[in-house]
Amino acid sequence: MKSLFKAFRYLITGLWQGLSVCRVIVGNLIFLVLIILFLSIFFYDGKKDLPDKAALILSPQGEIVIQKTETVLSSRLMGEAGREETLLKDIIDVIDHAKDDQRVKALVLDLHDMRSAAPSKLADIGKALKRFKTGAKPIYATGDYYGQQQYYLAAHADHLYLHPMGGVALTGFGIYRNYFKTALEKLMIQFHVFRVGTYKSALEPFLRDDMSEYAKEANLSWLSVLWDAYTASIAELRELPPEAVDNYINNVSENLSLVKGDTAQLALDHGLVDALKTRDEFRKELIALVGEDEDEKTINQIQFDDYLVDIQPQRDRNRKDTSKVGVIVAKGIILDGVQPTGKIGGDTLTDLIRQARLDDEVKALILQIDSPGGSALASEIIRREIELTRQSGKPVIVSMSSIAASGGYWIASAADEIWAAPTTITGSIGIYSAFATFEKSLDYLGVHNDGVGTTRVADALDTNRPLNPIIADSMEQVIKHNYQRFIKTVSEGRNLTLQDVEKIAQGRVWSGKMAKELGLVDQFGNLQDAIRSAANMANLKDYDVIYIEQPLTAREKLVKRLNRFLAGSVNNILGRAAHPAVRFFKNLGPELETILELNDPQGVYAYCLVCDIH
Repeated sequence: MKSLFKAFRYLITGLWQGLSVCRVIVGNLIFLVLIILFLSIFFYDGKKDLPDKAALILSPQGEIVIQKTETVLSSRLMGEAGREETLLKDIIDVIDHAKDDQRVKALVLDLHDMRSAAPSKLADIGKALKRFKTGAKPIYATGDYYGQQQYYLAAHADHLYLHPMGGVALTGFGIYRNYFKTALEKLMIQFHVFRVGTYKSALEPFLRDDMSEYAKEANLSWLSVLWDAYTASIAELRELPPEAVDNYINNVSENLSLVKGDTAQLALDHGLVDALKTRDEFRKELIALVGEDEDEKTINQIQFDDYLVDIQPQRDRNRKDTSKVGVIVAKGIILDGVQPTGKIGGDTLTDLIRQARLDDEVKALILQIDSPGGSALASEIIRREIELTRQSGKPVIVSMSSIAASGGYWIASAADEIWAAPTTITGSIGIYSAFATFEKSLDYLGVHNDGVGTTRVADALDTNRPLNPIIADSMEQVIKHNYQRFIKTVSEGRNLTLQDVEKIAQGRVWSGKMAKELGLVDQFGNLQDAIRSAANMANLKDYDVIYIEQPLTAREKLVKRLNRFLAGSVNNILGRAAHPAVRFFKNLGPELETILELNDPQGVYAYCLVCDIH
């Protein structure tokens, strides 16, 4: 019996020691894999050998923006394709370089993963596609389904194909919001608003149960300009009657009944696509043009990201001792202090402008704005730095991207010249402040607030108490003062009388087309047009364009490499479609999230919450 127990003990001891050895081996292997992964990320450059004859696949991901926001949680890794971003400049540079690249025999628009793009950005890409056509190379668009923004780009193709079970979904532009007045009353929440401007409707959802007539008038005015531009472009590109797009949308039920509910046939019959083709049929057509990749059993192709890496050395051209036109991107909500890329920090942007002002090589400055506004104080701090740059003798040109409204226009008004697209959203010259108090809600629950203070306003802005009337009167005065300051700033910057500015202010939103007629914008054009104008103002004949950006920290550099590595390595494994739950929470409350970010020290904002369309 003792021998049996002894043998059993040796067996257990041996197994335990074996497990310990295995644990050490597995742990070391995992550690080695992590080291290899880290080194792969650090040294990953994504550059690949490109074929001599191929189709370039233009496949923008997520939202098209003028400045990216890098995050540690890569959207590709989390499957959140809707949160990905593609730089507008990257798309345009790829198209323009490919026009004269002998390796590229055709351009293929793969728009499946493009989620959103503002009208002015789509128009800029459209201009680049038209330039590409001058190189006598065909553009193909193929898709299972086209949304409204995707279709705008697809319409530029020489060959526009749709899957036989697909469709083209066009709906028009609209602004529809939730309104909370009754809900706030039921919850007994007091919402206090201080604003100036008849059309300053950003906070209407908290004050009404529907959109005011003022807001409807203003919104429909600029929405109509944007929609007219969209339908006119589609009609021209597809050689359709001017009313064709509206007929396709407004009579969709009747039109579908004629084709027995076949959405693909509906698009074909109305001239929106050239043919209905399955994926293999399209692949066969492209192989006949550019040949087949025998290893991958598909067409010879160059992916967008690979081509971008390949042309990077040409894009980075920066000659020494050559005059420079500096470009600073101002994208996102305007906040106080230092902010990361993708948001405009009052201190951050001011430092970049000052850097350009003090750089002797920079002879002119472009400020590219894509912002609905934000903090009034931060906007004024930035505007003052622009004014100092102009006083130093360097011309400052503003290039409005999709939105330059409220605080965005406050900044722009200081420039020598303002360029915009007809579909840019701007104006919204108005001021507001707001906050809620919960004294009635607490009282209903049996919670009562009382106390003493050394002054008449010791309870100022205490959300548990009724709004102090002294503070209410003071806020009214502050808002009116800042509104008059906004009016005066625009008046001086645009050489308009105070009365003229007052007429077009009132918080009203304007399209770029209307803004030019009103004197708020000088010229129609994109960033490249603004750069040429700045060079002319600075009397530059030979110059380079440089982007003046925040220097990346070591952490941010690692994040960029991580995102690039993930984009190149795991996209096909994890897929691109966002989980329904992710999409739900992404759209749950973007307006609330934006409001919570606002951080003006006085709580005074020049911000346009209605400048987002769908």
